[in-house]
Amino acid sequence: MSLYDILLLFAFIGGTTGLSLSVYFLARLAARSAEHERHREVATSMVVRIGALQGLILALVFAQEMAAYQRLEAVISTEASAIADVFNDAGRYGDDASASIRRELVAYLEVVTGDEWQRLGNTGDLSPAAWERWDQAYRTVLQLEPRSAGQSALHDHMIAQMHAVATARDQRARYGASTILPFFWLAALSGVVLISGGYYVYPPERQNIVLMGLFNAYTGIILYMIYAFSNPFLAPAALQPEPLSRLLRAISA
Repeated sequence: MSLYDILLLFAFIGGTTGLSLSVYFLARLAARSAEHERHREVATSMVVRIGALQGLILALVFAQEMAAYQRLEAVISTEASAIADVFNDAGRYGDDASASIRRELVAYLEVVTGDEWQRLGNTGDLSPAAWERWDQAYRTVLQLEPRSAGQSALHDHMIAQMHAVATARDQRARYGASTILPFFWLAALSGVVLISGGYYVYPPERQNIVLMGLFNAYTGIILYMIYAFSNPFLAPAALQPEPLSRLLRAISA
C-alpha cells in the first residue's frame, strides 16, 4: 500500500468514528433530559435492529465486490490463455501470415498492459488501439486458407479463441470505473448516524466512548475495503494484469 492508500484508510476510520461521536453528543444535547433510563429499552431495540440491517447491507455489498473482483481475475486468465492458444496455433499453422498474427498479438498485449489498463481505471473505457490490434490479428486469421485437415482445425480453433478474447474484453469493460451506486453510501452513512444517535441514552463514560469508537472504526475499515474493491483497476486494490504481462514477457522472448 502506498502512503496515499494508508492515509485514505485512516480518513475512512477517522471519518466514521468522528461522525459517530459527533452525532452521539448532539443527540444527548438535543435530548436535554436526565431521565434517559426510561428511554433505554426503546433506544436499544432500535439500535439493535438498525445495526442488524447495517451489518447485512455491508456484508452483502462487500461480498458482491469481492465476487466481482474474483470473476475479473478469472476473465484476465481466460483472455491470456486464449491469446496464448492463438499465438501457438499460428506458429503450428506454418503459413507466412502466422508471423503477422503473432506480431499483432504482441502489439495487442503491449497496449492492453499499458495504456488500456490505466484507461479502464480512469474512464472505464477500452482502448481503441487495442481493438485495432485485435481486429488486425482477427482479419489475418480469417484470411488464412487451410490446405490440410490439420490447418483447418487450427484455423477454426484460432477463430474461436479470438472470439473468446473479444468476449473477455467486453467483460473487462463492465468492471471498469466504480460499481458502487451513491445510494449505498447514503444507506451506509445513514446507518452510522442512526445507530450513533440511538446511543444517546448511555452516559459518555470512557468505556462507552471507546466501544463506540472501536465499532465505528471497524465500520470505516469495511467501507474502505468496499471502496477499494469497487474499482479493480485503480489503487488501493488495483488488480494487475499479471497473466497478460507474464504472457507478453514469454512470447516477446
